[in-house]
Amino acid sequence: MSNAKERKHAKKMRNQPTNVTLSSGFVADRGTKYHNGGGRPFHQAQKQEPFPGTSRQRQTKMTHHSPVDPDVKEQSSSKIMFKKKGGWKAGPEGMSQEIPKYITASTFAQARAAEISAMLKAVTQKSSNSLVFQTLPRHMRRRAMSHNVKRLPRRLREIAQKEAEKAVHQKKEHSKNKCHKARRCHKNRVLEFNRRQKKNIWLETHIWHAKRFHMVKKWGYCLGERPTVKSHRACYRAMTNRCLLQDLSYYCCLELKGKEEEILKALSPMCSIDAGLTFAAVHCLSGKCQGSVLLYRANRYPREMLGPVTFIWKSERTPSHTSESRQLWIWLHPTLKQDILEELKAACQCVEPIKPTICTPGPLLTTSEEKSQTELPDEKIGKKRKRKDDGENAKPVKKVIGDGTRDPHQPSSWISAATGIIISDLTMEMNRLRLIGPLSHSILTEALKAASVQTEGEDTEKTPHHWWIETCKNPDSVSLHHRQEAIFELLGGITSPAEIPSGTILGLTVGDPRINLPPKRSKVLPNPEKCQDNEKVRQLLLEGVPVDCAHSFIWSQAICKNVTENKISDQDLNRRRSELLVPGSQLVLGPQESKIPILLIQQPGKVTGDDRRGWGSGWDILFPKGWGMAFWIPFIYRGARVGGLKESVMHSQYKRSPDIPGDFPDCPAGVVFAEEQAKNLLEKYKRRPPAKRPNYVKLGTLAPFCCPWEQLAQEWESRVQAQEEPSVASSPSGEDSDSRRDKLPCAPTPENTDLWSDEGGTSLSSCSEPREAMDTECPARVGTEWVACQDATGSLLCVLRSRKWLKQLSTWCGPSSRDKRAARRASGSGEPALTRAACLPLLERFPRALVWVSLALLRKGSPEPHSMICVPTEEDFLRLRQDQLYCGPQESKHSDPFKSEIRKQKERKKVEKRQNKQAPTEREGLAGGPPAAGHQALTLGLWSGPLPGVTSHCSRVLLGFVTQGDFSMAVGGGEALGFVSLTGLLDMLSTQPAAERGLVLLRAPASPQYRFARIAVEV
Repeated sequence: MSNAKERKHAKKMRNQPTNVTLSSGFVADRGTKYHNGGGRPFHQAQKQEPFPGTSRQRQTKMTHHSPVDPDVKEQSSSKIMFKKKGGWKAGPEGMSQEIPKYITASTFAQARAAEISAMLKAVTQKSSNSLVFQTLPRHMRRRAMSHNVKRLPRRLREIAQKEAEKAVHQKKEHSKNKCHKARRCHKNRVLEFNRRQKKNIWLETHIWHAKRFHMVKKWGYCLGERPTVKSHRACYRAMTNRCLLQDLSYYCCLELKGKEEEILKALSPMCSIDAGLTFAAVHCLSGKCQGSVLLYRANRYPREMLGPVTFIWKSERTPSHTSESRQLWIWLHPTLKQDILEELKAACQCVEPIKPTICTPGPLLTTSEEKSQTELPDEKIGKKRKRKDDGENAKPVKKVIGDGTRDPHQPSSWISAATGIIISDLTMEMNRLRLIGPLSHSILTEALKAASVQTEGEDTEKTPHHWWIETCKNPDSVSLHHRQEAIFELLGGITSPAEIPSGTILGLTVGDPRINLPPKRSKVLPNPEKCQDNEKVRQLLLEGVPVDCAHSFIWSQAICKNVTENKISDQDLNRRRSELLVPGSQLVLGPQESKIPILLIQQPGKVTGDDRRGWGSGWDILFPKGWGMAFWIPFIYRGARVGGLKESVMHSQYKRSPDIPGDFPDCPAGVVFAEEQAKNLLEKYKRRPPAKRPNYVKLGTLAPFCCPWEQLAQEWESRVQAQEEPSVASSPSGEDSDSRRDKLPCAPTPENTDLWSDEGGTSLSSCSEPREAMDTECPARVGTEWVACQDATGSLLCVLRSRKWLKQLSTWCGPSSRDKRAARRASGSGEPALTRAACLPLLERFPRALVWVSLALLRKGSPEPHSMICVPTEEDFLRLRQDQLYCGPQESKHSDPFKSEIRKQKERKKVEKRQNKQAPTEREGLAGGPPAAGHQALTLGLWSGPLPGVTSHCSRVLLGFVTQGDFSMAVGGGEALGFVSLTGLLDMLSTQPAAERGLVLLRAPASPQYRFARIAVEV
């Protein structure tokens, strides 16, 4: 029997009992004898054949050698004859079939019973996944068979009924979702949107973004990541020459109320003047400008950073009461909110929650109304459902405004009994839009108009905007409003927002921007005719906005609530437009027009470096919640292009400023972001087959998806200490070693600093320098002592943010001999030279620090995130001097130490897969043996286990990593931003010649090619 016929026969016999053997009609079955009709040859009666597939071949071989039984002789004496065409022939197809003369009834009945049961089992049990009606011939099938059993033949109805009773084939429960036409109904849509906002917060512009953007769920929000159209270059052109619009309402706002002295005293341990301005800066404390500060845990500077924030003090119209009660708004990224809020509550001692008096945002429905909307009556399937809420008694459904995920019983304010400070969480209580570009002024002045002064009109109590009428009764308030309006009109003639002082704040009350909406989209241009008085413009550019003009009614929550609740709906506004006698004419609402308090905040743009100063500047607009789309559409109709999260990253990259939270590795939010990014990149890498993805092990890339900052800083500290020890041991007098130390900076050692070690053996230096004095305007101590003593479990990693030392590093990184202007500036400033004595205080204070740097490629190349920043060798500089077009060296191919282990892992998987296909009894027998050792899952192309030395793994010493990198349309070449080790940077600069000082090598994770780049520290 051939193999194919064997398999066909085995398939036929798979559902047969062991005592049944069907004749296959082969010659091998001619000599087989059967006993008592049992279906088995007599020589197998005592011994069972373990392999049924080859039983017939073994029967043939054993027939000629088996002993002859007398009963068999009697059975073989007669033959059955079949009459066929052409005469009588023995057996089927001329073959003789021997039958017994007598049978045993009980044995014969058992054999036949087994055959019948096997036949019934084969008939009733399905061998495929198809349904019963699918097994019928095509000409007998009917469409109704799938849901009507009576359409099937009677013999199949019972089986079909059993299939229909299974849960898989049960009819689905009647969907609670209405039909498409009913879902498009305004009330049903609002209910559906309210339900969907209970998991992730929606911005007020969410529906607009969802139709035009790729949406992502990040930080508890649904945000637009990037437009669906190709607009990368268009967004850059908008930021450079026109205007880019972004919705930053997802940023969180924390409000502090209390005495000025108490607030400054509580916040002073969380910041340091060494890293920049604090909350006590004079121009920020008056409320005239917005400030930015880096927050740390109390008394933990320069480590344990919490994140960067911006803050605004409420300007006081009466300067005599500045120290009594003040309001402070702290704006921060949502990833930083939880850590900073807990630290603020601990610093201000605000532990007692305040029960919310204002209802939190949510679906404005009662419990009975919600149940009536979600529960459906038990009706027959297919019967039309009528809406029972239609009619005169139907209540309008209001959409969610603000944070729909907030628990109504969860407190949002906390008070301190000791200090009297109140901390409130105002997240999603205000909208924040950002305009970036030189046309921001023109769009603002065209879209927004100052509110008209109303002193006479209807009854104050009946007017929905009675707060504005009461304000207009005060002559001082009217005078202030006119001054704010005059300054706002002057903005229309100013070319760029970068000309105005950084962080300028302007308060204003404007009318409904929907009234001035143009009939179609247009592009506005600056109008110099608006600046008739050059003296006022010059005064505005030099001094900024006066302090009293920074006042705004948006600081009052009662007024903001009134403005939100009394907003005229779009439907009512359109109805009034349709009733105009002259279509398209100006709509005048009079006292019914809404008055919205806003706050305009100038964003400075690029403030570091010498090139492109002021690029990316613009304005932020703060206004009460509920008015998001009312301001959004007018800005777009004036020519603003909308950007998403990707454009925010590009904006920060072109400004060469760190992006939140990815560029803060010493911040808890930055660590979480790096872990999530590494996880996503690893999943994306594993989805591709090994032949279509780079082998990072052979390329020498140890960490292609993350940046091991801790290991990098620690290895550089050990590396420099190892270089210091031989020089000390080589000369007993120490003269030679001192001459070398003047060239090579080193980390603090036990010989030159007071050190002590923690439980883990990590050397920690103590601080011996006194701290500098803080802001003199603050009555309390605003600064903090530098903490050098860390816990045993704490991390020594930090980022150098001391402005004094950053300016010093910026001078040491350059200049080259070609930049004569920078060289003249450095020589005239009297900065100390790069020596060991100058570097030692810096390394003592920041032993394991990272430095934020910018890199510009000398020639072609586009850097990528996680690219490696390496130190060039003398040979690289020599080849660069000989050939100015030299691109850079190449990394040699590395060996893969995990290749054999991965091959063994594949073999083990094959064995396990083969074992899973065996019989259950055999699997149990194998399970009784010794269990397989637990092997770590390896991935081809990635380094497994703890990383070896990252600095010396490749031919070029590793200095740092790139966090942002791409081709820059501003300079027409590749630019990158990242961090390098402070110890490694000083070591590299001290050994490089003056002409090539600041040159490094960049290598992408998936490329062996190094490329030259110039490093810079911008302050």
